[in-house]
Amino acid sequence: MSQDDDITRELTTIRDYWRYAISRFNAAKLSFGHGTTTATDDAAFLILDSLDLPIDILDPFLDARLTPTERQLLAERIHARVTTRKPSAYLTGRSYIQGIPFRVDERVIVPRSHIGEILFSEYLSEEDSSYLPDPLSVESVIDICTGSGCLAILAAKFFPVAEIDAVDLSADALEVAKLNVADHELEDRLTLHKGDLFTPIGNRKYDLIITNPPYVDHEEIALFPDEYRAEPAMAFDGGLDGLDIVRTLLAEAPKHLNPGGGMICEIGNGREILEEEFPDLDFLWIETTESQDSVFWITAEALGVTAASKR
Repeated sequence: MSQDDDITRELTTIRDYWRYAISRFNAAKLSFGHGTTTATDDAAFLILDSLDLPIDILDPFLDARLTPTERQLLAERIHARVTTRKPSAYLTGRSYIQGIPFRVDERVIVPRSHIGEILFSEYLSEEDSSYLPDPLSVESVIDICTGSGCLAILAAKFFPVAEIDAVDLSADALEVAKLNVADHELEDRLTLHKGDLFTPIGNRKYDLIITNPPYVDHEEIALFPDEYRAEPAMAFDGGLDGLDIVRTLLAEAPKHLNPGGGMICEIGNGREILEEEFPDLDFLWIETTESQDSVFWITAEALGVTAASKR
């Protein structure tokens, strides 16, 4: 009898499998960071999402007895999480931003951008955002390095009259993004483009640029745990200091912004480097629950776009 058979015979409730998964994850010294930060949370996500239950509600289901098929599925996925060290989102095929689901697999990085949190906090609060544009004034948005398409899809939801373009260099990533665009029924407003940064869209200009580009430096990549190595390498590599692509975005963005617009960009840990290298740029650093300086907002005017610029 296999270990999985022993497990499915002895463990019968969600509480049983949750406790078992936590123990296995801790013993294996797994790494986290794909929407969860601890073995406890990662085990809860893996179990709840595998059972198609709400991923943020555990207590009402803890003592629910599982069917033999469900028990076998959980045993297999807990075993796979430990032995392959793949992120749990790859095992369930889903990841979430503020509760909104997106398909994921090894063709895309697991979504975990701070920008999603920022859009929700700024546009769902009772007060208007002090820096982001009024949602109804935004008619065009581009998401650079879109990956799974999650930020472009969120943009389509928050900017209801905007046409959305989303660009990625990876054809594999765009295949996943295409599935997500269809899932969210946005084919008529969101167009995917394959290419390097702004290249596929020619001279087109936008009211808003959203970008979560590769920004990890080579030293940090060399220290990645197996969970991060399971993701596409090109989704991380930002060059020697992590900011090569960010520099290109800052140089190219003025050509693609309308007056009154701006760019929101996630950069990881490069604030000091950017501020030293671009002392004349007026970056607004945005605080999130996990960081104070991983995301900046910069206006079109701060980048040198004038009212005389043509649309």
